[in-house]
Amino acid sequence: MSRHTPTLMRAAVLRDIDHGLEVQEIRTPHPKDGEVLIRVSACGLCHSDLHVLGGAIAFPLPAVVGHEVAGEIVELGPGNDQSGLAVGQRVAGAFLMPCGRCPACAEGRDDLCGPFFDLNRLQGKLYDGTTRLADMDGSPIAMYSMGGLAEYCVIPSTAVAPVPDRIDPVAGAILGCATMTAYGAVRRGADLRHGETVAVVATGGVGSSIIQIARAFGAGRIIAVDIAEDKLAAARMLGATDTVNSAEQNVHEVVFSLTGGRGVDVAFEALGRPETWNSALEALRDGGRMVPIGLGAGVQTAEVEINKTVRRSQSIIGSYGARTRQDLPEVVRMAADGQIRYKEIVTRRFPLDQVAEGYDLLRHGEIQGRAVVDMSL
Repeated sequence: MSRHTPTLMRAAVLRDIDHGLEVQEIRTPHPKDGEVLIRVSACGLCHSDLHVLGGAIAFPLPAVVGHEVAGEIVELGPGNDQSGLAVGQRVAGAFLMPCGRCPACAEGRDDLCGPFFDLNRLQGKLYDGTTRLADMDGSPIAMYSMGGLAEYCVIPSTAVAPVPDRIDPVAGAILGCATMTAYGAVRRGADLRHGETVAVVATGGVGSSIIQIARAFGAGRIIAVDIAEDKLAAARMLGATDTVNSAEQNVHEVVFSLTGGRGVDVAFEALGRPETWNSALEALRDGGRMVPIGLGAGVQTAEVEINKTVRRSQSIIGSYGARTRQDLPEVVRMAADGQIRYKEIVTRRFPLDQVAEGYDLLRHGEIQGRAVVDMSL
């Protein structure tokens, strides 16, 4: 079953790193087995996209990026009889799209899905080994996740969750990446317990979501760490009990002062840079857990003091996304119930024609929270 879709659509296509994104007409895709086609209402601009756009992470070109979307299902592929999905449903799409068949997926570890990394993240394809996107002449265009910076996109059914009408159709785009990644870090990576103390280093879209989810899980103290005062002010509005400007203050000294000389139980690092990695470790107590979430540009390394890590029994627990099939519906529920103020995280909205401008502002640190491309503009 499907609704009428046009033969062509507009999409932000990356053909050359030096020229950047260009909005062009390409063929409208269609879903195959176990997939859906959605009409995109909005797509978030994520910091990790910049690594592809700038060439720091190798990815096949031409390509369409954009990996946190909201929209309406307009076509169901075969094999959706038991999915519970229907044409006309509004959904959020997750960036981490589990194949549902590999050993990791069978164990419920959607975050470790082998075909997602091998086919999608390295080759820009879906799980039959082909992309759903094509130029006017039929030449293939790679997909970074679902290739959400387009009027329509195909997503595996495993990576979408229905959303109620009270979820904003534009701001709700961030639920499938920024918010779901934060949930995975708090619930899965840290396994945060009620009353524990938390530091959140870098308070962009993911960090802002971590603050709120940690609060919902009962964190006793939430210390936001950033270099921008406007971001720290926003963090306080979202539930941070304390803030540290790491450009002006010593993170270790301030955090240990705030925690009675102990340090935090859990430190989240949400940017993927050596300096933020170090700040998170500097905030950590003996026996604490550091949970890095941010992705670096290309191959980056950060130092760890070996003897301190061993003697003080500190843990470093990497967290990538979440367990999509289990966790995305819970993220939607928390947002719908008001436990996550997701609309306040979205501070800028751009039309598709201005997507390059949006990424340029993000690249220069001028976006507080999250920016999205609003397809209605």
